[in-house]
Amino acid sequence: MSFPLLTATALLPAIGAVATAAVPAARRNAAKALALLVSLGTLALAVIILVRFDPGGDRYQLTESHSWIADFGVRYELGVDGIAVALIALTALLIPFIILAGWHDADPLETGSKRWRPTQGFFALILAVEAMVIISFEATDVFLFYIFFEAMLIPMYFLIGGFGDRAHEHGEAAASTQRSYAAVKFLLYNLVGGLIMLAAVIGLYVVAGNFSLTEIAEARANGSLDMATNTERWLFLGFFFAFAVKAPLWPLHTWLPNAMGEATAPVAVLITAVVDKVGTFAMLRFCLQLFPEASKWATPAILVLALISIIYGALLAVGQRDIKRLVAYASISHFGFIIMGIFAMTSQGQSGATLYMVNHGISTAALMLVAGFLISRRGSRLIADYGGVQKVAPVLAGTFLIGGLATLSLPGLAPFVSEFLVLVGTFARYPVIGIVATFGIVLAALYTLVLYQRTMTGPVKPEVSAMPDLRVRELAVVAPLIVLLIFLGVYPKPVTDIVNPAVKQTLSDVHEKDPKPEVEAAK
Repeated sequence: MSFPLLTATALLPAIGAVATAAVPAARRNAAKALALLVSLGTLALAVIILVRFDPGGDRYQLTESHSWIADFGVRYELGVDGIAVALIALTALLIPFIILAGWHDADPLETGSKRWRPTQGFFALILAVEAMVIISFEATDVFLFYIFFEAMLIPMYFLIGGFGDRAHEHGEAAASTQRSYAAVKFLLYNLVGGLIMLAAVIGLYVVAGNFSLTEIAEARANGSLDMATNTERWLFLGFFFAFAVKAPLWPLHTWLPNAMGEATAPVAVLITAVVDKVGTFAMLRFCLQLFPEASKWATPAILVLALISIIYGALLAVGQRDIKRLVAYASISHFGFIIMGIFAMTSQGQSGATLYMVNHGISTAALMLVAGFLISRRGSRLIADYGGVQKVAPVLAGTFLIGGLATLSLPGLAPFVSEFLVLVGTFARYPVIGIVATFGIVLAALYTLVLYQRTMTGPVKPEVSAMPDLRVRELAVVAPLIVLLIFLGVYPKPVTDIVNPAVKQTLSDVHEKDPKPEVEAAK
């Protein structure tokens, strides 16, 4: 039997979470070091997956299959395509930076204080989320996927509610109340979506007789499993609703600004750069493969919702007073682009959407983590409390600017390529949607540059006059992300080579081909 590489990649952070939680309370630094070491080990395994994956080979590779609950057709089935490989690599890459950035986020609130923040628990929960996200990308059994799709809500709930941002304009008591509200809202929204999906999962089993994604998709392709039109549409809506909550898509998005605003900056990155990607990934893997006709039936409505998300998220980002909520609304706009690319049903759109998942994760991590360093120095999330930071902390201001420019998809930085592909792919089939979506780029430039102007330029406010620049640990977090943004902006081929074959197979599942350009014949 070959080495179970996929299982090991998910199991290592799971074991690391237990080991980190078991470190004695007095040895906080040992717990942090252990969590970082485990995350680096997981990254090494993800690199091995990346190296061993053959983009020109079978659709699902490094597969594992074992009987689990045989009486109900549930199997422990894992396999990765190019899209999953790219997102596993993204997850494993970001977790070490999240841990380093949050190195002091769970330290005691005050020297000698009895109000203890369980450091070990904080880092253990991050590793637990990593394990659940990775196995969600690997699972090819629908029931197995569902278990971890829902289970990741538990550690995320405690990370938001128990380790929230200490910077609050109305003091610690108000901050605690807001954290609790944000955590409960996050949990309720996603639980409702998960319960609706559970009904659809059961319905799929009744129709198909098993939970295997590959078997069901193959049966659908060869005609041995023929779903009634209404049945397929209802099942599709059950799956899509849960994924649209997780993504999040307007109007199911309202939990995200609260969760990102009240969480620490590293946990906010964990939410939007890692956990939320499970929703958009699942649209590609499950919605389009299992319910191809229903996916095409729902496409016009989904594209309208995605377009609303793009414009609505960007407009609300323009009017934000809170730095972290601004990034949250910007992410809603970006997820609109990703979903639009998925349902444009073109190779450019879906390649751009997958590339956007990776690039958005890197760019949002860079911007939000630098914003977190900024907020921890000043003790405020309000934009109005800053001014002239570039004069006293030029490196911090410079990295903040690059993260912001990546967010607005400046040419030469990674998100530009993905956003361009999404727009080209959408315009090829839905030109009106593509044209209107471009206004999201204009609004992105507005909210990003206004944010930078108000916080970094102008007279130096007294409260920031002694602000220190980025420290070595903080530079170790930000510098690699900036390098990646530039590298993938100039040379995205390593990612597109991996994801393009999977995108073509997904288009084949829904029986779609790229529309031919309408070129007037030469006279």
